[in-house]
Amino acid sequence: MAGYSRLMGADHEGTHGRLKAYLHQLVDPKIEENRGRVVKNTGDGLLAEFSSVIDAVRCAVEIRRKIMDRNADIPEDKCITFRIGINIGDVIVEPDDIFGDGVDIAVRLEGLAKPGGICVSRIVRDQVRNKLPLFVQRHGEKSIKNIASPIRVYAMNAAAAAQLTSSPTSAIAIEKITSSNPPRLSIVVPPFANLSNDPEQEYFADGTRGPKQITLYIYIF
Repeated sequence: MAGYSRLMGADHEGTHGRLKAYLHQLVDPKIEENRGRVVKNTGDGLLAEFSSVIDAVRCAVEIRRKIMDRNADIPEDKCITFRIGINIGDVIVEPDDIFGDGVDIAVRLEGLAKPGGICVSRIVRDQVRNKLPLFVQRHGEKSIKNIASPIRVYAMNAAAAAQLTSSPTSAIAIEKITSSNPPRLSIVVPPFANLSNDPEQEYFADGTRGPKQITLYIYIF
């Protein structure tokens, strides 16, 4: 939770009650809906585990959107917002906790996110970039405490919450239709070789009997 100490200092009981309501009414149901599990509650946040990175990212964006909707009529200085970090990695599983570099990186990514924002590692971005219609912004390589190599960080921008729908293919289709300059792609097909000893079969390999190259143009609308 972003600004936890400030909000607790201003209204201890009210902030605690609203945080519990957000977790129970908005966050926990979305985690369960996206086939995740809450590993532990940390007081001002939680650690959740998913077997699918697609489910994890979808859950994070849906939580962000739900919280934005809930905060629409609340004064800015009293809004509860979360920072979310997502990473993929091997973990050591214990009954009430999980450990490992994968978890440590996710925690550090959360710290790099802006209030209400989502930060993901490069491996997460690569896994979801062609599966979910989300825009991300590259934040460069960041040195992370206790991690030997810098981590390339990406942040999901504000359009992500609005773009992700229950049917990702629908959002992709809309994006293609509204594009004013559809890309022009080409595929070059080299001639086939005649592997038989019969010259009469040559036409199967080279139907053009001319330049040994065929170019196909595909237009995406």
